[in-house]
Amino acid sequence: MTTPDLARIERLAATHRLAVFGGFHPAAGDDCPDGTGTLLLIGPSEPGFWAHVTTMPEWQDGAPDPLDRWSKRVLDDIAATFSGQAIFPSDGPPYPPFIRWAQRTGRVWASPVQILVHDRAGLMVSFRGALALPGRIDLPAPPLASPCDTCPDRPCETACPASALTPAGYDVPACHAFLDTSAGQDCLSSGCHTRRACPLSQAYGRLPEQSAYHMRLFHR
Repeated sequence: MTTPDLARIERLAATHRLAVFGGFHPAAGDDCPDGTGTLLLIGPSEPGFWAHVTTMPEWQDGAPDPLDRWSKRVLDDIAATFSGQAIFPSDGPPYPPFIRWAQRTGRVWASPVQILVHDRAGLMVSFRGALALPGRIDLPAPPLASPCDTCPDRPCETACPASALTPAGYDVPACHAFLDTSAGQDCLSSGCHTRRACPLSQAYGRLPEQSAYHMRLFHR
């Protein structure tokens, strides 16, 4: 067994263009696997994630769900290196509480439009999986407050051309209806206007091709 420490896990994840998006030490009620001392959330490291993952074997074999299959192969290998377990958003039902776990890290919050915002990825935050590891790994102190608290303009509140994502919440039917119109093609090809409006998202370096891939899955 390789002794887990955060720097070693981050270096190994970085070879796959992945990053640790936060972690916490589980307590009762966190619904983590038995024996978990530390749970880490793993997301794409940008820029460079999409260019890397689309060269992988899963992307070339023509089988369905290449991104999920790649994520499971890579994260299962990383977890095994540290005698841990990889967990994925698609595991279930019942499905793992990734939103609750994300907010437990202290690096993810509910944004002004209610979807999650991350201190690095902004509204482009996504998780390829989680690592449930034995032992308590030392974790850095999280930020003291959400980046939204100091965002002067909060462009996310007014960016949605369909008024589907607002401080009142997310009107999913309205979003899908808009995507069926000619005006909605920009969201389909380049990604959600609201997510792109976030200043942190703009600095994150996510390619439009990646957003288009996820939008096609969302709207198929």
